[in-house]
Amino acid sequence: MLTTIRNSELTAVIDSAGAQLVSLKDRSGKEYIWQRDPRFWDRCSPLLFPVVGGCRDNRIVIDGSEYSLPKHGFCKDMEFQRTTRTDCSVSFLLQDSEYTKTMYPWSFCLSMTYELQHGSLLLKYRVANKDSSALYYCIGAHPGFCCPMEEDAVFEDYCLVFEKEESTCAMPFDRLLGEYLSGGSGYELHGRIIPLSRELFQDNALYFPEITSRRVSLVHRESGRGVEVSYPDFETIAFWTVYPDRAPFLCIEPWNGSGARTGEGDELIHKNHVRRLEPGASHDLTMAVRPLISRTETLPEVLP
Repeated sequence: MLTTIRNSELTAVIDSAGAQLVSLKDRSGKEYIWQRDPRFWDRCSPLLFPVVGGCRDNRIVIDGSEYSLPKHGFCKDMEFQRTTRTDCSVSFLLQDSEYTKTMYPWSFCLSMTYELQHGSLLLKYRVANKDSSALYYCIGAHPGFCCPMEEDAVFEDYCLVFEKEESTCAMPFDRLLGEYLSGGSGYELHGRIIPLSRELFQDNALYFPEITSRRVSLVHRESGRGVEVSYPDFETIAFWTVYPDRAPFLCIEPWNGSGARTGEGDELIHKNHVRRLEPGASHDLTMAVRPLISRTETLPEVLP
């Protein structure tokens, strides 16, 4: 079921299947969200829960028992219940079931709210523990954005602009192992800008386990137009597109968690950036997406 929300600046469409954002347009009708072309990637904005990335051999150990769990968890393939709706907001809910307990033993509620505020779309996540024992979870976002966004532009015309000066390294990925290399150093980020190239993604996502910024923009280097993603409640970030195909999209992925890492056990409680939630408690997380329709919105002092 598709739900459309709008205000004077933006129109968003959300699918109850996976509670994923399938369209975000500005008032000119410009689309910012990847439109699920199956030649490249047939998703557009999956919600990652209760794991982020792939578990080793698609299995996880919880309290000594082994569970099979697909890459990025099960939410992306489940139907959410729409609970509330206004002209500019909509909320969805997923609760545990016999099916989810074959993969994840705890009782939980996961709610997802989309709310338009002026020129931004807020994404509000709430994880609630309905169980009698503490639960553990990872969570992440995976929105894909059109790239290029402008006629006659190419992928390499764009760059990522971070909120703050950074001095950090991406964690390399070993395709043979299917794991991130905990002790390795990949792409080095010094400053605020990453010029896009296809080769950045030849192994997998460009994943930064340590990042200071909580805001990043994907922008055309000349026009300054693009999209900004804010992620105040997420500790890491990754970027991904398919390789070597020249797919016209880029995913900006705030994560609390990651795929399997060398030296990491199979227990969920030992996952990178896993969160513990006490019985009866809940965690709230927020991110925001803001289209940038002019250079003056795009931190112009750092662009060429």
